[in-house]
Amino acid sequence: MKSTEEIVKNFLGRALMKAAASAVLLSLMLMNCTPLYGWGAGGHMIVAFIAFQRLNPRAKAQVKTLLALPIKPSNVTSKSKDFVNASHWADDVKKLPGFEFSGDLHFIDFPFATDGTKLPTDLPKPDNIVVALDKYVGILKTSTSKTARAQALRFIIHFVGDIHQPLHCATRVDAHHPEGDRGGNLVSVIVPKGKGGTESVALHSYWDDGLRAFPKSGPNFTPPPLSSIPAAAAKVKQDNPDTDPALNLNQPFDFKGWANESEALAKDPVYKDVQNGTHVSSEYSTQGIEVARRRVAFAGYRLAALLNAIWPEH
Repeated sequence: MKSTEEIVKNFLGRALMKAAASAVLLSLMLMNCTPLYGWGAGGHMIVAFIAFQRLNPRAKAQVKTLLALPIKPSNVTSKSKDFVNASHWADDVKKLPGFEFSGDLHFIDFPFATDGTKLPTDLPKPDNIVVALDKYVGILKTSTSKTARAQALRFIIHFVGDIHQPLHCATRVDAHHPEGDRGGNLVSVIVPKGKGGTESVALHSYWDDGLRAFPKSGPNFTPPPLSSIPAAAAKVKQDNPDTDPALNLNQPFDFKGWANESEALAKDPVYKDVQNGTHVSSEYSTQGIEVARRRVAFAGYRLAALLNAIWPEH
């Protein structure tokens, strides 16, 4: 018969094993649970930098006044009083109490199937980025509340960037993902690692970072330094001048059209020939970087046109 001491030791051993197994399982779950962001902070800051340079004097004065207001949450807002840093405010607050409503507003999931799987009937969700942009532009135009207008401006700066990220406007449906792959968040690809070798990342995250071509965020998603943005923005504009007829800058409120552009790009080239575990080729990365830079350039030009239309100079 076992002693009490042996029984206790066995019990504690089993408990520790279960705890360790649970910890490993939780770690794996967290590793595979990729947050749904739009462009990383670097991409959003490029968009805002391009846009701010193109604002007319009246629009520039209006945004400076609204961004200076100390709206909630003050500890986050106080770090982003300038136009460029305000571009990532919507991501900074989306998981904070009182802002849970905003999560679905960063994207619009147009489903498409690649293997004949029946499309889900509840997508896109009724609360989505196209609806949100319409709403917040209306607030910016008509609200008498400075606080409401200040918050609306911050959402608009961010959402114009998000709607130009192809994987924020599509979700691929197949036998493995009958409800969609959450804009590539449930698809892992193998990409080159900084100092040699490879690593597995979510397809969505890879595109958020401009396929590693945008200024890199720091630990815990801290934004890149402001000093890194001008050169990146200059490269984007050089490769994508505002003379492109596809811009349609005389249609500054065509949010559905912008989303349709992103949806088409998601199907080709973003998802093309990409499956879970695909090793990304250099050709795919080169083409992808060109697409990502073009989309943030378009977003910057269009954001400026939108705000200039709301606050025309004359």
